[in-house]
Amino acid sequence: MLCSAQIDTAVYRRRRENVLRQIGEDGIAIVFAAPEQRRSGDTDYPFRQDSYFYYLTGFTEPQAALVLDGKNQTAALYCRDKDESQEIWHGFRYGAAAAKTVFGMEHAGSISQWQTAFQEALAGHSRLYALWGLYPEHDQTLLRIWHQIQQTAGQRAAAQGVLAPDGLMDLSKILNRMRLIKDEHEQELMRKAGKISAAAHVRAMRYVRSGCREYQVEAEILHEFMQQGARYSSYNSIIAGGKNACCLHYVDNHSPLADGDLLLIDAGAEYQMYAGDITRTFPVSGKFSGAQKEVYEIVLASNIAAIEAIRPGADWQVISQAAIAQLTQGLLDLGLLSGSLNSNIETSAYRRFYMHGLGHWLGMDVHDVGGRFNDNGTPILLQSGMCTTVEPGLYIAAADDIPAHFHNIGVRIEDNVLITDNGCEVYTADAPKTVAAIEALMAE
Repeated sequence: MLCSAQIDTAVYRRRRENVLRQIGEDGIAIVFAAPEQRRSGDTDYPFRQDSYFYYLTGFTEPQAALVLDGKNQTAALYCRDKDESQEIWHGFRYGAAAAKTVFGMEHAGSISQWQTAFQEALAGHSRLYALWGLYPEHDQTLLRIWHQIQQTAGQRAAAQGVLAPDGLMDLSKILNRMRLIKDEHEQELMRKAGKISAAAHVRAMRYVRSGCREYQVEAEILHEFMQQGARYSSYNSIIAGGKNACCLHYVDNHSPLADGDLLLIDAGAEYQMYAGDITRTFPVSGKFSGAQKEVYEIVLASNIAAIEAIRPGADWQVISQAAIAQLTQGLLDLGLLSGSLNSNIETSAYRRFYMHGLGHWLGMDVHDVGGRFNDNGTPILLQSGMCTTVEPGLYIAAADDIPAHFHNIGVRIEDNVLITDNGCEVYTADAPKTVAAIEALMAE
């Protein structure tokens, strides 16, 4: 939980005001906190706030709702009541009075009152904005309240002028556009997440040795995260040695590591709700074999070329296609594909070895919101303040038609890149990625 000293209420207030302007005086919006998730028996997973809800509030407790009233241009937070008995067992609660003051809301109340308060507020608005489908249990309640208001409006409209919403609107369209561009506050948090993540990858390179298990390497990474102030990972870490690196989302992390294998680590720290997401691949022995180095250099060249092409106004689809061409040519040079470059691209033959895209948006969610295309299907061009990963890879599983020295080589190199006014900033550069830098670090 964030203490009040860490909360800059102006950041969240500006975001709420932005939403209120966009929904207008005819709109009302509601956003819910994430539910707690049962792990087993009477134990829960560690609570992680819903990203949309946190983006607008900074509030970290479960069982909460935010109502944005466009007509009155106000925000109301409904949260758990103060309860000394519950706080003895489960920890501090703000309660409505403190939540209003600390989080800069115009109104606050008990979560037990949200339905009644929302029903009263809903009348008089023509559009209801919500994150439909995100938490279906809330959708049912909202639709029930909406239906009741519609019935009331039908019965009383002539005499009392009651207005019911005739439009159910998707709030994510507004919030996703906002979240796609990171403000200065977010950029600083993401730089910190990237720096912590990079330090953890360096620690892993120094620790790895033949015979240790993947989860022991994961333990070193988690240790570094927490020592530097990141309580949790952004996602389940991928610690994939040898053939496991050819499974894109391998998270078992239980196999022993052996000399001669590469180790692919895809791991990132979550710092104050913002995600780091780095992948590095390196030899368990500390020295790349000839075949490993050949594959690695192809992926590295693609990573570097893509980053060099990132700037405001650039088309991500063009950058991605260039990466595909570069990787495909590398596969041809290695003899793993045959024929012309164009034919291998047209038939997607390269997808046997490169199955995913070049990168994704990054922010509060590791695969952040925003999309790569506008509503009309045109590409969203890169803008200052956007943050993307760049993560080309090649994955060569053992097969009869693959030379043995290439068997089970999986390489991915991933950086986090912030688009700036004049180009871009690679804020995960502290994690070494050249062959020389990796081998030198592992030899220390």
